[in-house]
Amino acid sequence: MYSQQAVENILKQIAKKKITPKRAFQKLRHLSYESLKFARIDHHRPIRKNLPEVIYAPGKTDQQLRRITSAMKGKGPLLITRLERGRYRRLKRYFPKLSYSEEGCIAYAAGKTSTEGLVAIVTAGTSDIPIAEEAKITLKLLGRGVACFYDVGVSGLHRLLDHLREIEKANVVICIAGMEGALPSVLAGLIAKPVVAVPTSSGYGASFGGLAPLLTMMSSCAQGVAVVNIDSGFSAACFAHLVLGSSSINADDIGEKRR
Repeated sequence: MYSQQAVENILKQIAKKKITPKRAFQKLRHLSYESLKFARIDHHRPIRKNLPEVIYAPGKTDQQLRRITSAMKGKGPLLITRLERGRYRRLKRYFPKLSYSEEGCIAYAAGKTSTEGLVAIVTAGTSDIPIAEEAKITLKLLGRGVACFYDVGVSGLHRLLDHLREIEKANVVICIAGMEGALPSVLAGLIAKPVVAVPTSSGYGASFGGLAPLLTMMSSCAQGVAVVNIDSGFSAACFAHLVLGSSSINADDIGEKRR
């Protein structure tokens, strides 16, 4: 949790020129979290990682969700993943500014208004759209531009080729596929952009709930493919955001300004 004495000591050391602002930043960036007994909210994650603390709804009671949301409200973009609509409605009574995506099962409140960088989100099928929506909302809250290209899988490859020039305009591509999971390999072989592959659990029994596309993507012969976990649109969005680079202040920036 915030340690008032620790912060005061660091500020006094700066005032007495015993440490540099750069060194103070290194100390402060690992200092702060808020304890709720059942949860410890990492308020310094945006400074440390350029990624916000995010609430994963499954396994939490409604009361726990309310208290965590209250602690995080107003401290940056607010994101609650894998949230069922009924639970969202109950939560919205206390937090009227919350919005909700039915397809992505994700609740959110205002993030950055400006956008930097462009991420293309490509799905093999319509069944993969819920995972794409989770990625899209996460990216928008992180201040990234998004372009979506849905249902362009390898069973009708001409659909992908029709949009290839538009997809190539993006800085990073998130490619989402279930079934056999071939689309990321095909796409990565056609464009010179990093591809974040997301296997989904959509498919018949032999896809083993997403394991088959996961192994296909892990075994890709195309260069420049990174693979995240099954159905994890959120993880793909965070990875794409970091690939695009940090726009937040860091220790080197502070050192430069001091000089």
